[in-house]
Amino acid sequence: VQLQASGGGLAQVGGSLQLSCEASGNAAAWSDFGWYRQAPGKEREMVARVDSRGNTDYSDSVRGRFAMSRENGASTAYLQMNSLQREDTAVYYCNAEHFEEISPSRYGWAPYWGQGTQVTVSS
Repeated sequence: VQLQASGGGLAQVGGSLQLSCEASGNAAAWSDFGWYRQAPGKEREMVARVDSRGNTDYSDSVRGRFAMSRENGASTAYLQMNSLQREDTAVYYCNAEHFEEISPSRYGWAPYWGQGTQVTVSS
């Protein structure tokens, strides 16, 4: 199983981009989805999360500008980024947990990360 992130690119200040995160395999086996980002010289930080019922959570820095969604019963999550600022420039990573056999005869949630996608915001 894997996560495939897409949609990054170059935007101007005030512009918009949408990121997508597609999970392979059985959609029901995936739990909450999240987007994280890491800017040069900084630690990776949580940007937004959405649970299986569509409840969302955002970091203070993006609340009101970004919107995360997830298709019901689907294994794709989206991050709509509006009113982009230069401070949003970073590599964005998709994260989710997959229910699987984590050791012989023991099942649990295993974390997966998608490949990073670069978002660059310029003035």
